[in-house]
Amino acid sequence: MVAEVIINSTAKKLNRTFDYQIPKELEDIVLVGSKVLVPFGRLKNLEEAHVVKIKTSSEYEIKDIAKVETELTDKQIELARWMSKRYFCNFSECIKLMQTPGTRTKNINNRIQNKKINVVYLKKDFNKILVDIESKKIKSEKQIKILKFLKDNAGSTIPEIETFTGCSRAIVNTLIKNQYLELVEQKIERNPLDKKEIQKVQSLKLTDEQKVAFERVSKTIDNEKYEEFLLYGVTGSGKTEVYLQLINKVFEKEKSAIILVPEISLTPQMLDRFISRFGKEHIAVLHSKLSIGERHDEWERIKEKRAKIIIGARSAIFAPVQNLGIIIIDEEHDSSYKSESSPRYDAKDVAKRIAKDLQVPLLLGSATPDLKTFYKAKEKHKITLLELTKRANNSNLPRVEIIDLKQELANGNRSMLSMELYNAIEQNLKDKLQTILFLNRRGYSTFIMCRNCGYTVNCKNCNISMTYHSYENKLKCHYCGYEENIVKICPECGSDKIRYFGTGTQKLEQEILKQFTTAKTIRMDVDTVTKKNSLEEILNKFKNEDIDILIGTQMVVKGHHFPKVTLVGVIAADTSLNIDDYRATERTFQILTQVAGRAGRENLPGKVIIQSYNPENYSIQNAQKQDYEEFYKIEILLRKQLKYPPFCDIIVISFNGTSEEEIKEISNLTYEFAQSNLESQKFKVMKPMPSPINKIQNRFRWRIIIKGNMTEDANDILTKLLKNIYDKDYKNTKITIDVNPNSMV
Repeated sequence: MVAEVIINSTAKKLNRTFDYQIPKELEDIVLVGSKVLVPFGRLKNLEEAHVVKIKTSSEYEIKDIAKVETELTDKQIELARWMSKRYFCNFSECIKLMQTPGTRTKNINNRIQNKKINVVYLKKDFNKILVDIESKKIKSEKQIKILKFLKDNAGSTIPEIETFTGCSRAIVNTLIKNQYLELVEQKIERNPLDKKEIQKVQSLKLTDEQKVAFERVSKTIDNEKYEEFLLYGVTGSGKTEVYLQLINKVFEKEKSAIILVPEISLTPQMLDRFISRFGKEHIAVLHSKLSIGERHDEWERIKEKRAKIIIGARSAIFAPVQNLGIIIIDEEHDSSYKSESSPRYDAKDVAKRIAKDLQVPLLLGSATPDLKTFYKAKEKHKITLLELTKRANNSNLPRVEIIDLKQELANGNRSMLSMELYNAIEQNLKDKLQTILFLNRRGYSTFIMCRNCGYTVNCKNCNISMTYHSYENKLKCHYCGYEENIVKICPECGSDKIRYFGTGTQKLEQEILKQFTTAKTIRMDVDTVTKKNSLEEILNKFKNEDIDILIGTQMVVKGHHFPKVTLVGVIAADTSLNIDDYRATERTFQILTQVAGRAGRENLPGKVIIQSYNPENYSIQNAQKQDYEEFYKIEILLRKQLKYPPFCDIIVISFNGTSEEEIKEISNLTYEFAQSNLESQKFKVMKPMPSPINKIQNRFRWRIIIKGNMTEDANDILTKLLKNIYDKDYKNTKITIDVNPNSMV
């Protein structure tokens, strides 16, 4: 028997199969999906590969498979093959996503192992030990004390025995030597939920709207059919309760559920809610803040069917779930569901493929759905629309006010806070209520400039301005992480007129402490949540330690429920409006609506103040009214006129490398090929140009933008294009193709 294998490599030239003989003794265990080690080329070490096909013979003279390790299922291999073609990446890169975390490295010695500890048990029956004590065969009081302790505490570690008996390790060793005790190696699980003790609660009574949504999806679960749903509900309308009750239904049928949430929404509050309903023993969590060991053990628990409810970020869609009953994607509009590194997959597309294949419902949820999703539900009827128009606890939506910052400047107010927001914070402090201030820029100042000659301090590796971080007194690049000391003298003209412009969360925090000297503040951004559990600690402090004001970036927007938060201030609503992207207004509307939803979630009335230099913009106006449908009507008409998604796909072919001359040559060849092959398919191919940020990490960046409706034929043309370029063996340039990328920058 012969196996076709794909070598675990990112090299484009190795994105094909190779034949290997299956030794007779391995024929029963080498299956499609098996991970194998094979001799490859002239390399001394064995290479990791995956079996993708088994056949009876090969036309070549071939080597034997050396070793078999773990395996994937036929369905996983099929999914990886589909992803490889759809996302223009190597087959092996897709396979890696489905392997157990910690086992994806080729070097076996570097792989995560099961965590084990040594524990102590009695080796003899205690009645026999008592006989030896009574006959004075065991005389030592300390030895007797240890033996009696282990009778009631079998499986204790040696440090535990030392702590609770006051006896030394040497006495334990003596009892082991005399065959009274034995040391046993025992596996222990690295469970991220281990220390959580949450009291179980019952399901809440559903509102009429929630009941309609629940019953509609429930019917599909009973019929074991695929259907895609959009649960569109205002912030606080109780989407999570619908998820919980649907999962409970699936759980009662002894099936599993996958719940995807954006990484920043995987908050302790959110997890606590699931644990309180189902118990931590049934839940596995998968996200980037876990250690690799924790992710490994969670994956194993899922594989062994000990965890049936999987909550995680994007990559959790690949968890080895068995007997799946439903897939839920919360905050489906969030851009983090699309990977920005190879494979550039969209978790919503992958979820749809899996749900269709297994004939289970796919439920998408959002208060501000992705425009393409809402279009498919509202206009094309490809997705079943379920609506929740009222807040579940009958609380009112917050009152939203827009402040024109141009007018504030005209009135002589140069502070980061408008008078309206200043007065509202002051009143909240008097009333002992909480405030959230949102500014989607971290750091202190966003660029540094010489007022004498106009020189700006840019990163030496990237064509992007450095950001000043006051707490470390450093300039940092938010793209490559490069740091340098602050600049006091202009390197161009020698002037000392260096000024710091723009604002970030650090500057806002200092401003708040300066204006409200008695206020207790806490900041939540990438700089403050670097350590494990730091996010949980910040949220717990805000909730339990009488913190008055939470200052943060996008992290404060989602997944939080604080009953005492009655005021939300948006410091600069224009931050997301001014990006070079056709989705700028959509993302502005989404983020403003989401952050406004943090206010007044209980019985206390909520107030939101949005500060902007563009108060008349329709995304800000509709965010004030929290009117998604009105925003959608305007935006969809503009998209249709300009031919942007959902009326076409945008394909970005990106080039990055160390030689700008080589990039120009390749991009021109690519343009000629794309133009001659795609324009007949009604695609518009634009000329190659430098990217808006044309250098990152000392690599030049160019791109070609293509507009049209992606088809199988177009996919084949682009795949052929990549092959032609890589056959020319350009060594300094990397090419990627991304369909509907997250960022146009």
